[in-house]
Amino acid sequence: MHKIEAIIRPEKLDSVKDALAAAGFTGLNIVHVTGRGVQRGIVHTGRGGETYTVDMLPKVKIEVVVKDSDSERAVKVICDAARTGNIGDGKIFLMPVADAIRVRTGERGEAAV
Repeated sequence: MHKIEAIIRPEKLDSVKDALAAAGFTGLNIVHVTGRGVQRGIVHTGRGGETYTVDMLPKVKIEVVVKDSDSERAVKVICDAARTGNIGDGKIFLMPVADAIRVRTGERGEAAV
C-alpha cells in the first residue's frame, strides 16, 4: 500500500475530491495547511506602489491510502484535477504503508483500505 499526500491549491479541492470519487477512491483525509514552495511566496504591490511579500500561502493537504496497484492511477487523477499550469499547483508525495487496520472490524492490510 501507499500513502499519497498531495499539497494543492484550496480552490482545486472540490475538483480533486470529485475526480478521486469518480475513480473509486472515496476514503481520504483533508488538512488545511500553510506553506511555501520553491517560489517562496507571492509579492503584492499595494496602493501607492508599496510592495509586501506573503511568504506562507494557504494550501490543502489530501491524504489517501491506496493499494500498490492503484497508486499511479490515483496520482494521475490528482494531477489532472489539480493542475492549473501555474506556479503553486502543489506537490505529491508517495510513502509506503506497512499496515492498515480497520478499527471497527479488525481487518488488516489492503482489506482495511
